[in-house]
Amino acid sequence: MTARIGVVTFPGSLDDRDAARAARIAGAEVVSLWHDDPDLRGVDAVVLPGGFSYGDYLRCGAIARFAPVMETIAAGARDGLPVLGICNGFQILCEAHLLPGALTRNQHLHFRNRDQVLRIESTGTAWTNAFQPGQEILIPVKNGEGCYVADERTLDELEATGRVVARYLGGNPNGSLRDIAGIRNEAGNVVGLMPHPEHAVEALTGPSLDGLGFFTSVLKHLAGVPA
Repeated sequence: MTARIGVVTFPGSLDDRDAARAARIAGAEVVSLWHDDPDLRGVDAVVLPGGFSYGDYLRCGAIARFAPVMETIAAGARDGLPVLGICNGFQILCEAHLLPGALTRNQHLHFRNRDQVLRIESTGTAWTNAFQPGQEILIPVKNGEGCYVADERTLDELEATGRVVARYLGGNPNGSLRDIAGIRNEAGNVVGLMPHPEHAVEALTGPSLDGLGFFTSVLKHLAGVPA
């Protein structure tokens, strides 16, 4: 049976269609989810896409975290539902307290849009099991509020428990502490990633096909295929 991946659209979402296309290329059935509707329509996994939810008028993701759909997603995540937050979606996951820390303005106060090398640090998640530990991948990054911050105790705990999912290599584009590009929850079903894997799934439009691994990973996870 084909896995069903839901992609949420918030007011201001930019990359919901890109995320949906990436999931389809990976082999999933895509279900469009609306921010104001708490019904997840029986999906097996959820993607919170990049963009500027509610215009980022308060804090990035701060308003979106109160959307009706997020209450259902948060409950599902606590029960093991795989959830991937990309860029603004990562911000929403932190605001919803599904992941620790926060995303703030880039340290240099400039928007960054470039192809970025990452090192995959954790493959024991629903979204990264198709990669090898230490694998280097190339996917785009585009953000103005992508600086990951947390207190030292939280950072040490993330490091000690293997919850850093990916790190920036070849230069940190936004000043994220410890070069962190993505993190996971303790169970590994919730992942937040600042760079955009959905923009690296086709040779015609992306710098590589490396982003596809995030979407094939969740299909492997849902099918019960060992990493």
